[in-house]
Amino acid sequence: MYYKTVEENVELGERGKDGYLTQPLLYPTATRRTFDYVLVADKVDDEDDQKAQKQKAFIKLLEKKNIKVTKIDNDDKLFFGLRAPREIFEDYMYLLKVSDSCNWCGDVKGNVPQATRIRIVSFILKNTFINTGENLDELMIKGVFDTTFCLHEKKEQKTLSKKWAQWSALFKPQPFSDVKCYFGEKVALYYMWLSWYTKMLIPAAVLGIVVFLYGLAFFKTSPLIKEVCESNITMCPRCDKRCTVWKLSDTCTYAKVSHLFDNEGTVAFAMFMAIWATLFLELWKRTRAKYVSKWKVYDWCEEEEELILEIMNDPDCQAKQFRHSYFRSTLVLILVTLMLMLIIGLAHALVVFRVVAAPLLSEGKLEFIKDHANIVAMILGAILHYVTIQIMTRVNKWVSFKLCLLEKLNSFAATERSFTIKMFTFQFFTLFSSLFYVAFFLGRINGHPGNYVRIAGWRLEECHPSGCLTDLFIQMAIIMILKQTLNNIFEFTVPWLKNCVRRRTAKKLQRKCGHCYRKACRDADGLVEPCDNCKLRDWLRNYHLAPTDAFSLFNEFLEMVVQFSFTTIFVAAFPLAPLLALINNIFEIRLDAIKMVHLERRLVPRKTNDIGVWTKVLEAIGVLAVIANGLVIGVSSDFIPRLVYRYHYGPCANGITNTHCMEGYINDTLSMAYMSHEAVEKDFGSKQMELDNKINITECSYRDYRTNEDYSLTAQFWLVLAVRFAFVILFEHVVVVCKFIAAWFVPNNPIRVKNDRLYDKLSRLKEELRQKKRRNSTEV
Repeated sequence: MYYKTVEENVELGERGKDGYLTQPLLYPTATRRTFDYVLVADKVDDEDDQKAQKQKAFIKLLEKKNIKVTKIDNDDKLFFGLRAPREIFEDYMYLLKVSDSCNWCGDVKGNVPQATRIRIVSFILKNTFINTGENLDELMIKGVFDTTFCLHEKKEQKTLSKKWAQWSALFKPQPFSDVKCYFGEKVALYYMWLSWYTKMLIPAAVLGIVVFLYGLAFFKTSPLIKEVCESNITMCPRCDKRCTVWKLSDTCTYAKVSHLFDNEGTVAFAMFMAIWATLFLELWKRTRAKYVSKWKVYDWCEEEEELILEIMNDPDCQAKQFRHSYFRSTLVLILVTLMLMLIIGLAHALVVFRVVAAPLLSEGKLEFIKDHANIVAMILGAILHYVTIQIMTRVNKWVSFKLCLLEKLNSFAATERSFTIKMFTFQFFTLFSSLFYVAFFLGRINGHPGNYVRIAGWRLEECHPSGCLTDLFIQMAIIMILKQTLNNIFEFTVPWLKNCVRRRTAKKLQRKCGHCYRKACRDADGLVEPCDNCKLRDWLRNYHLAPTDAFSLFNEFLEMVVQFSFTTIFVAAFPLAPLLALINNIFEIRLDAIKMVHLERRLVPRKTNDIGVWTKVLEAIGVLAVIANGLVIGVSSDFIPRLVYRYHYGPCANGITNTHCMEGYINDTLSMAYMSHEAVEKDFGSKQMELDNKINITECSYRDYRTNEDYSLTAQFWLVLAVRFAFVILFEHVVVVCKFIAAWFVPNNPIRVKNDRLYDKLSRLKEELRQKKRRNSTEV
């Protein structure tokens, strides 16, 4: 699966007194010597320059750790090829074997894979400090070194390209074991999770289409749509001064769209998606268990692995003590709160933008925009929200990173968990603050004629008489489509364009020795040691690829978990969300694979046995999805008011059987405002009460349950409110019970995995006992 270095080819042999190999247990199976890492620095002519001194100091420290450094000049750059000694990997394998949690690991037996070599050398590089106390990251920030990267392996790249990283493999199973061997378990588990998530989206997408078609089937026969389209009701102005009265029938199209996403089918679909989220997680745990057991990392511990790497870097190292500071924790909590307040403030700014944009657009010259000012303002607000998301993503990442530095956690694993939680929290509020306003506050805090609620003198928006759910649907659809399509385009095209530009501007190297397997490139042992020209050619090929870092895989996870949030939390308002997510993910898998194999530098392989804290995040999203969907159906949609009207106020409830049970519903949800009322007269000017034919109107309708005399809330309002709350409580309790039953019914570990682990542990213990007896007999 990988090229072996000269040291690896002989490391399992037995040596005589003279130190030469006498009984090789593993003969050479590959002949190419590899480098574990490459450092790149700008060439400094003045040797007394501070940068040059720091470069030399860092390289000397690496050589003291027995890392072989090969230096090659190229124009204005210095390339340092790093190759770690065999002893480091022997010690690593021994410590794995005797550790408490990592001893049941695939790296204990056999040669150390190239992925493991890269991980060990990467850790040593990151934790090597010169006499000024600076490590590699700090030296790169100060320009002492330009960059650092591990090398792609051409043979493995070709294998992954054929099986995985090409469009012809779009609907083929992913080779997770091959990905694991090349990129490490962390990358493999990401693609495994993404593949499982995509498969589980299929039933959700199918049911979402069924719900959409259900609304479409009753599109023409719905009495609610008919009532809006044939109505002669005059509605009150939507804004101050500029807006005039309008006919309810003018919004016939809007009423039709509302019915597609606000019908009885969305209730069942929301319950299904809440249970689906639980089944998805439980079945994912089973899938993960099967593979991590196969890869021998089920009991592996990240913190213990980090301790082993610390010893590899410095045998005299001291353990980083756990510590806790109430002052630091309080400071971090205050800063997180301030950041969340800033994000919520941006959501309020988007609300103000929509409030201001709607009346201004109604004064425009274009007739279409004047007639649909509210919808256009909503669409512009959604686009502005997307732009805000792109900007705040970078701000959130910087703030999260600084807060983690402030905490001073004792390990990289703990820092990564803390960063993930903070970053996701900030992103969640950035993405969903505006959506929560649309879902739960739009049209409910705006007041009524004669007593409108205003922000800086501007009236708040109102819901359409057909309901508020369509506003939420439009907002979600625009953000989700823009986020998925534009992000994928930028994620793929930017590295591709950079790669093309760098390759064209790079100076082409000519091979002076022909093919690097010729005799001119062989060392004293007959194994291939490429000449400097061939080494530099390979290093430049990797150098010109798009850079990667610790955030590369995190960004992919964050994007998919945010998509999971969209798919589950407000799915009652957007049943087609799973379908859009499914289509996106089918292409996302191959785009990421092609990008990772061909367009980006090789990620440092990371060992793990789970997707980490993301599992807890997904569980929290599942719980939030139950709450949010219950509130969307009970509070945002018109499901409950329609139910109350059908069984308490409608024709059927009054014994009238010759008409539809929902006949007159729209008119029942409207109240009247009269210009004779002093407060109403102040809100609406005389010009606002003129129709297009210049006829003055003395009364108009608005959406609310209020009396015509003193504009107080009616008994029907309180009944609807009581039923709303009762439904939310009942919905959430039923769904939560179903989630618990589903979680209990599906065990985390398959029986086969449990039996395999039991057998492997028994075999390992027996092998240890046999080796002990063999050593005792040899000593005797």
